[in-house]
Amino acid sequence: MLITRLVLSLLRFRQWSIAQFVFLLLGLLKLFPARGAIEFSARFTRWLGPKLKRRHTLTMTNLRNAFPEKSEAEIEAIALESWSSIGRLAAEYVFLDEIFDFDPENPVPGRIEVSGIPLFLELRDNPRPFIVFTAHTGNFELLPVASAAFGLDVTVLFRPPNNPYVAEKVFDFRKQRMGNLVPSHAGSSFTLARRLEAGGAVGVLVDQKFRKGLMTKFFDRDVRTNPLLAKLVRQFNCEVYPARSIRLPDGRFRLELEPAIEIPRMPNGNVDVNATAQLLNDKVESWVREYPGQWLWYHDRWHIKKSLND
Repeated sequence: MLITRLVLSLLRFRQWSIAQFVFLLLGLLKLFPARGAIEFSARFTRWLGPKLKRRHTLTMTNLRNAFPEKSEAEIEAIALESWSSIGRLAAEYVFLDEIFDFDPENPVPGRIEVSGIPLFLELRDNPRPFIVFTAHTGNFELLPVASAAFGLDVTVLFRPPNNPYVAEKVFDFRKQRMGNLVPSHAGSSFTLARRLEAGGAVGVLVDQKFRKGLMTKFFDRDVRTNPLLAKLVRQFNCEVYPARSIRLPDGRFRLELEPAIEIPRMPNGNVDVNATAQLLNDKVESWVREYPGQWLWYHDRWHIKKSLND
């Protein structure tokens, strides 16, 4: 019993120490102008990424599997751009309030441009249950900020960091800027269902690693996909809107809200859950193919990391 408490205490201390180091680094970035700090962070992770052997091996393997037609030089270039994007994302988190300069009442050109403004306004002025989905492309954290700026009350499902101290800080930061948040856990689906039942809206990331679920294809390879979104549509018959963030030159972004997708149906009219899950993968794949360096290739979407370590 004493040994167990000691081990748990050491684990908590380790997590606390890592969190303090992360907070220190982000605090130091805040001391510098946003553009310079973000560029420094991007260059640092571009340098660091290839030195993280296991993660970089996973990144390169994912890219080779996804783009067998590309040369090794092209694969390496995408990998380095992806590592840079991770660094930018971390630093942009610190400067999110400064980066998001879009005002729906006065949409003049700035760091942020928005595509789909009429859709944002239509959803705001004609409230109804709907689901918006996105992926880990560009700076996806900007999308719920944009929704809040337009006055849309969207409940966002998110996966907290594994470190509880970082998770608490991230949750507080997000809640102040992104509205209602639901940490991903066993009961989160019921929370989202209640939100839709009450006539509200929810937002989900659909390209996360999922150990169980529906067997689908992503870049022509087998992958497990969370059926949550498809099941919610089946239950509430609500509209589903794709949204994404795209990095542009000079530290700018384009946020796109696309028209509602047509949900696949079975002959009896019910939602085809498997076909809907595949449709989501196909949409995300089209985004990633367009801007491959803006997706997070280091995460184990295809569950292959264990085989690489064997």
